[in-house]
This record gives sequence, C-alpha cells and structure tokens, in this order.
Amino acid sequence: FSDFGGPNYQRPVEDLAFAVARFIQKGGSFVNYYMYHGGTNFGRTAGGPFITTSYDYDAPIDEYGLIRQPKYDHLKELHKAIKLCEKALLNSDPNIVILGSYEKAHVFSSESGGCAAFLSNYNLRSNAKVTFNNMHYNLPRWSISILPDCRNVVFNTAKVGTEASRVQMVPTNVKIESWETFNEDVHSVDDESSMTVKGLLEQLNITRDTSDYLWYTTSVRISSSESFLRKGTPLTLSIQTAGHGIHVFINGQLSGSAFGTQQKRKFSFTKNINLHPGENKISILSIAVGLPNIGPHFETRNIGVQGPVVLHGLDEGKKDLTWQKWSYKVGLKGEADNLGSPNSIPSIDWTQGSLATLKQRPLTWYKAFFNAPGGDDPLAMDMSGMGKGQVWINGESIGRYWTISVNGNCSGCSYVGAFRQTKCHFGCGGPTQQWYHVPRSWLKPTRNSLVVFEEIGGDASKISIVKRLTATDK
Repeated sequence: FSDFGGPNYQRPVEDLAFAVARFIQKGGSFVNYYMYHGGTNFGRTAGGPFITTSYDYDAPIDEYGLIRQPKYDHLKELHKAIKLCEKALLNSDPNIVILGSYEKAHVFSSESGGCAAFLSNYNLRSNAKVTFNNMHYNLPRWSISILPDCRNVVFNTAKVGTEASRVQMVPTNVKIESWETFNEDVHSVDDESSMTVKGLLEQLNITRDTSDYLWYTTSVRISSSESFLRKGTPLTLSIQTAGHGIHVFINGQLSGSAFGTQQKRKFSFTKNINLHPGENKISILSIAVGLPNIGPHFETRNIGVQGPVVLHGLDEGKKDLTWQKWSYKVGLKGEADNLGSPNSIPSIDWTQGSLATLKQRPLTWYKAFFNAPGGDDPLAMDMSGMGKGQVWINGESIGRYWTISVNGNCSGCSYVGAFRQTKCHFGCGGPTQQWYHVPRSWLKPTRNSLVVFEEIGGDASKISIVKRLTATDK
C-alpha cells in the first residue's frame, strides 16, 4: 500500500514477468494480479491506517484508467507466450533439466506431441549461455525464456520491447472562483460537548466511525501565586496517544500538532505552553486517518488520546490531567452542517474575502466553484499547496489529502532479485500524494462546487484542476 509519509513503489515489469513465468513453469495454473487495474479510495474508505486515496499499485492500467507502459504490453506478450504452450502445459507435469549452476529447463512434453520449455537463469549478476536440445541460448540474468515448441524463444522476461509511457499532469484553464470560508469555533467545543466523564475514552467507541474527528476538552485552574507566572517561563504539556494524529489548542489557539506513522502509530506530544491565571481550557482534536483493514484482533486496536496527559512545571511539580473530567464532542460543526454537500442549508455564514489573509489558519473550511474542463482526459486536483484535510466536489468526497513528505530510499531500482518492500522507492522529496482523482462523472458543465476542510493551514489559492496525459519515451 502507499501510505502517507511513505514512498510510492514501482515493481519492475521484468521481475513481475519473471515471477509469473516461474510460477507457470513449476506447474502453476492460476495467477492473480494485485492490482491489474489501479483504483481510488474515495470518501473515508481508505484503510490502513494512513493509506492514501490512491490505490494505483503501479498497475498495468493505472488509477485513472490509462495504460501504463511497458508493463501492460510486456505482460500481454507474456500471456500470449504462455497461451502458445497451452497444449503441453495442460497435458504434462514439468521435467526439470539442469543446464548449469543457476540455469534450468522446465520441459513439458505430452504424448500427443506437444512440447514447451521454460529456460531459467537465476543468477543475479551475470548472463548465461546454455545448450538445450542441441541448440544454444543466451539467458539474461534473472530471466526466463519461453519456448512453445522447445526450440524457438518467443519471449524472455528481461527483454522489454515496449517504450515506457511518461505521465504528465497538465494544467487546465479552469479557474476556481468565488471563494468563501468558515472557521471552526474552538471556543464553543466545550459548550456543545455531547458528554462529560472522568478519564480518557477510546475514540472509536465514541465516534462509531461517523467522523474522523473527536474533541477531548478539559480545564486547568492556575493560581496567580504560581512561580512560573512571575518568572515568565512556560509550562510543558505531554500527551501520550494511540494515534493517529492530534491538534492541541490552548484557550482556543493552536499550540501544536503531532502524528503517528504506518510504522509507529502510537506517539507522544510534548510542547511548552502558556497558561494564564484563572481557568484555562485545553482542547485536543484527535484524528483518525483510516481504520485497520487487515490482520487479526481488530477489537484490541485502539485510537485516540489514551494518556497519560501531564502538565509539568507547576509549583507542585507535575499535574496529571488524565483522570480529570473530560468533555467529548464527535466531529466538527462543518460536518454537522454537512458543508461538503452543495444542497446543505448550514446554520453558519460563509465569509467572503481574500485567501491571502487565511494562509496557515487551522480548522478552516473553504468553498468555491469551477466549470468542468473540456475534453475527456482524466482529471485530478493538485493539493500540493495545502496541509491535511478532506475534499468534496458536488457533495462527493474525494477523500483525505495530506501533503506530508516522503520518507524512503529512492537511490535506484533494479529488476534483478526478488522484489521486496525495501526496493524501488520513488517520490522522495515530495508529498506521498499530490494529485487526487476527480471522476468526470461527478462534474456538471458549469458551477461545480468545491469544498475543502483544512486542518493545519495551507494556501487554497494554489489548488488547481489538472488533466492526466500519457506519452511514450523513445
């Protein structure tokens, strides 16, 4: 899977064809390609957690329905070669002939006269010359040659004859206009809370997955005699959480954010905060980034703020807030008002104004309109100017976006050797996912509504509609 913060993967078609041919030569009869046609996790269907909306998988047919070369044609030629061996494959088991230290022949020979051979070279470093049926063959390293008549090579897994397709995300002339905004009111969260209990509760048990978001809110009273106030030094707030992300607000102001990763889902938040004499409100917006979708014991996997939550630096030393009274509120006001839908009648007023004044403002909803670009090329939204959040077009959810940078090893990619997840990374230095698929079936000719919820802060003026084109490199 492609996960936010992780690299994207490419499996070389030479190795993919090698793996399929090796399976067939050993008597295999059914191959499941995962995936042959890439897809998109629209809405909140992406699991994981931390899985991107793109389920492209470097597939022969990509997420947008376009053919990816040379993968598509090379596998097509492989299938054609295997089909030519059909009679022999279905009527006999393979007879293995040793041709060298790393070289073998798997020979299928039926009583009706059919004969097919697979000549393999498992050497990772060097090509080989072999003799089979009194004929000489050159076998590239880590490859299999297919001989449907046990004489003539019609396909070799390492010899790719198709030009590589080059993907371009091309700007359109579409203008996104009539921007309006709405800011979530952090101050009102406690007033609108649905429940108050002592201690910290697991997130999914409260939200029932009706929203990615759950507010945890408590208050701290600070005496005017506290020495840290006289010294002008901040306190330190530490939060232990099961993930997947949190935004921490002190008296309505964003203090900081922290996120887990696919590899380390539980994480801690530690930061200096400023409190004033009297009552102070601490609000934690806990975020789910998809739910587990594979593996055992789902019932033991928890998310949300699990604690402890501790305040350090008071005269009494540290103050454990874990078992204080906490108020809980599921979701956001914008979700409750169904702001993503163009037919909603919200109880809030959108504000018109310049986007320049709203850069980097957290928990902001944006609304605008655009006309559909002409043609029938696949479309996407470029979200590289934003931080993290969700997008809707005409009420349809594109899904979660997150422009977190790739952490991977993009040093190179060789087809030689068994493919592993540590191989063939790409995208380092940029976001895991920059473009988000927009099906044309969702669009009207004019006045399509675009709604964006931005958690952290971004520049909505940089959002654009692009079209996906493919060309071939000669």
